[in-house]
Amino acid sequence: MPLEHRRRLLDAMSHTVAIKGYADTTIADLAAEARVSRRTFYEHFDDKAQCLIALYEAASAQALEVLRGAIDPKRDWHDQVEAALGAYFATLACNPKLLRTLFIEILGLGAAGLAARRRANRQIAQFIVDVVDGPGAKPPRTQPLGEPLALGIVGAINELILQAIEEDSVERLAELTPTAARLARSVIDGVA
Repeated sequence: MPLEHRRRLLDAMSHTVAIKGYADTTIADLAAEARVSRRTFYEHFDDKAQCLIALYEAASAQALEVLRGAIDPKRDWHDQVEAALGAYFATLACNPKLLRTLFIEILGLGAAGLAARRRANRQIAQFIVDVVDGPGAKPPRTQPLGEPLALGIVGAINELILQAIEEDSVERLAELTPTAARLARSVIDGVA
């Protein structure tokens, strides 16, 4: 049951933040939405910031799984990059209010939020490295991409997403797919 309570609290954070925004969400709101006591909330999280970070990490893991599911490491990554990015953007666009919270409010949590963001970005960067530099990567590379350049790709794509959030056009994230794919190809192929 403790894992079920934690999942319900994360779902409550996602739902409540989408309706009220992070700043106006209280622990009482989260406990009520999850149908648990405040005491149960505190058994899982020290505060609502820690709950938001856990939600951010869960959402980031889900987005990474979407990317993993969209790539076949046995095929040339050039042929798959647009489909993978399209699936990634579609996943992010499913809940615009939550996306705004996860991309913007997480940074308002200070060092802990920034650390969570960096961990998520590094995981996606490592995925990119694994796809283009890993054993059996197609096409084989003469010079590895490496994490710093992969992290640059992630950062650039995140900036495109942030711009869409600021322009209130999250529902059109899929339109970024060709640009993001071109960016990724340019950086990766530039290192070949």
